[in-house]
Amino acid sequence: MTKWYSAVLLTAALVGIGNAGAADIDPAANPLLADQGRSRPLVIVTPDNERPDYQRMRGIVETSRGAFSDRDMVLYTVEAGAGRKEGQPLTDAETRALLAALGTSADGPLTTVLVGKDGGKKVEQQGFVDPRQVYDTIDNMALRRAESR
Repeated sequence: MTKWYSAVLLTAALVGIGNAGAADIDPAANPLLADQGRSRPLVIVTPDNERPDYQRMRGIVETSRGAFSDRDMVLYTVEAGAGRKEGQPLTDAETRALLAALGTSADGPLTTVLVGKDGGKKVEQQGFVDPRQVYDTIDNMALRRAESR
């Protein structure tokens, strides 16, 4: 009986520890809130910034910065848990809130999320995503077509 009771207590403690991190997330720290109505965030999350697919994506974004800014986009990256917005570091709280809002993890697979000006997810894909495909997706959005007129 005491072994069973000890196992239950240990399990409860581990579950409590696992949930403690979730309780520490402040949704108000989410940096995407400041972009709502103004820009289209592209968020790229990778556990390792040396991954070839990630490097290739970053290279395409950098060489197509004009197309990026023409679409009112801002780039967020989370590399090995460290968040950045347009190259500027995010705080740990902002990074945690960003990941929580997107429902993704810093240690998961390479993940790309396009967030619309309305704050909703428009595209979420794992693995390599050609940013030019993201531009095409934006160009086909009703709001973007209205902006282009």
